[in-house]
Amino acid sequence: MKGVTPLFLGIFGTFAFSWVGLALIPSIQIGHLDPQMDEEGNDAYPAPQSGLVDRGRRVYTANGCVYCHTQQVRPDYASSDIERKWGQRRSAPRDYLFERPVLLGRMRLGPDLANVGKRAPSDDANAPAPDSTNSTAAGAPAPAPAAGAAPGAPAVAAAPATQAPSGAPLTPGNTSAEPAPEAGSTAAGSPPGPGGAPSPAPAVAAQTAETAVTPATTGAANNAPLQYSAAWHHRHLYHPRSVNPWSTMPSFRFLYEKRRITGEPAADALKLGGSNAAQDGWEVVPTYDARALVAYLMSRDQSHELKEVKTATAVSPPAPGKAVK
Repeated sequence: MKGVTPLFLGIFGTFAFSWVGLALIPSIQIGHLDPQMDEEGNDAYPAPQSGLVDRGRRVYTANGCVYCHTQQVRPDYASSDIERKWGQRRSAPRDYLFERPVLLGRMRLGPDLANVGKRAPSDDANAPAPDSTNSTAAGAPAPAPAAGAAPGAPAVAAAPATQAPSGAPLTPGNTSAEPAPEAGSTAAGSPPGPGGAPSPAPAVAAQTAETAVTPATTGAANNAPLQYSAAWHHRHLYHPRSVNPWSTMPSFRFLYEKRRITGEPAADALKLGGSNAAQDGWEVVPTYDARALVAYLMSRDQSHELKEVKTATAVSPPAPGKAVK
């Protein structure tokens, strides 16, 4: 029994040393971090969030969003998060100074949300158009219709309905961005109608290749909002399959209210189509919790450069005639 005391002290010392090295010292180091500022004391990052964002974080945790989404961009040597454009750098402890609790998450049944606010379009792109039925690419004024274009003409199959060329208007009866064919012509690749001649396919293909833009910068059919805008988040929360047909995310319709329109329609009323569209005289509007949740999602931005983290940048090729060191 002479070795009981040394054995007990050895076990206690092992656990104490491990706790100090793995828990106490990192807690002291991270607990004394301050927001990063420039030499003049400006450009503080991170900054305290508003009360609406704090309320949205509580709605986020209460509805179990943390079980399916992470908020941590892993380093490029351990994952493909940066390659997927989920962030420009890995996450760091300083990013979570004002997060209580820190919602890192473990599973990814959905995409990482650490920078979902950074992926949102600009304020100008989020501004509602004067007429939702005549929307063009974000920030581009709608030109006058071309001569001979019929508002009710069929859509051209050369360009998808979600890709709007920057120079072509959308008319109420034409969800495609291509102008209506002139009399006596048909769409490219389709058989000519009675008494008509097929339009030249190379011309249509060239016009489509030059003027098409990505779906993330233009509104889709049925007044679909721009991707990751506030209106997009509301529509995604209300009916995920209307945004992504393969989504496994549950619907959060209980965060929205269906009410009768009295006077002018609400500015933040959801633009829904199909079976989800509200009846005439009714509208679907977000509740306070829904607005708080979307405000929290729009605040997720870890793109600010940190001194302790190297931002992933593409390496430019060497100039001709110069050797790579």
